[in-house]
Amino acid sequence: MSEARSVLQPGATIGILGGGQLGRMLALAAARLGFKCHVFSPNPDSPAVDVVHRVTCADYTDTQALDRFAGEVDLVTYEFENVPAECATFLAARVPVLPDPEILATTQDRLAEKNFIGALGIGVAPFVAVEEPAGLKAAIEQIGRPAVLKTRRFGYDGKGQATIKDGGDPQAAWREVGAQPCILEAFVPFAREVSVVAARANDGSVECFDVTENEHRDHILKVSRVPAALPEAGAQEARRIAETIAQKFAYVGVLAVEMFVLRDGGILVNEIAPRVHNSGHWTIDGASVSQFEQHIRAVAGWPLGKPIRHGRVEMTNLIGSEIEDYRRWLAIPGAAVHLYGKKAVRPGRKMGHVTRVFAD
Repeated sequence: MSEARSVLQPGATIGILGGGQLGRMLALAAARLGFKCHVFSPNPDSPAVDVVHRVTCADYTDTQALDRFAGEVDLVTYEFENVPAECATFLAARVPVLPDPEILATTQDRLAEKNFIGALGIGVAPFVAVEEPAGLKAAIEQIGRPAVLKTRRFGYDGKGQATIKDGGDPQAAWREVGAQPCILEAFVPFAREVSVVAARANDGSVECFDVTENEHRDHILKVSRVPAALPEAGAQEARRIAETIAQKFAYVGVLAVEMFVLRDGGILVNEIAPRVHNSGHWTIDGASVSQFEQHIRAVAGWPLGKPIRHGRVEMTNLIGSEIEDYRRWLAIPGAAVHLYGKKAVRPGRKMGHVTRVFAD
């Protein structure tokens, strides 16, 4: 994977694949640094559309639209990992794309991702590839129960997963995840879930934000707290793991590594997100540089900022109808309210977040 060498000047246009809230916050950070952003999204109602210089509304497979888009931007990045890797590869032949599309292809496939992490000597939960329903029985015999059946591709916020418990029906789980290639992963009795958001520049320098402790409800991130309740040795190991992954990828930009902390203090990697991440939203209000500005700096070839946390930080996602209670949060002294401008309120949909910074 090649290193990027170009340095953007203020006034340059950054193309963003995807128009969700992550794209919106990337564009806001880019504007602060004097860049323009051009979003490519199939959805004209995407949250990022309201805050960017230009929008191309087309399908990710529309090569004519992609070709025009490439001619109108100086560099392309992406805000979520389910952008088709073929789309990023098509653009990379015409304009710099960061992070490298090869990384996107690896992290889109859970099996390839697990193999990549394991090859670095970093621990992951025991897993077995399951290509068809006939192989599920043998996989369960090897992994045991409880276990989690996960689709190899396009899973997020608990989608594409089914738990197989003692007495459960494996074939029902196979149907639940869409009867497609999967991995069967051993259930990990973890003490806590944490993540490290890290940025790597094209000169190989890496800056990690403080380890974040994450609380999920119904498989969706609800609360992030910083710093995580880890001894310093554990926090150092979590940061080392994230930096090792970023360096091996020759990554340029921000990535997040989600991890399980075991009861004995050991750490296993759950997954890699090759993008800015929900668990890093606290950095907008709680650190000297946000994950979004850090990503823009990295892909633009600018020096990374040194993340300095302002205090103890808590970020709460506003999910579904919780957005209707935003006025209550506005009345809380010190609460920073971020609303994503999404028109449709649906159960499980991230509509905004609130960050509070406390004395450390």
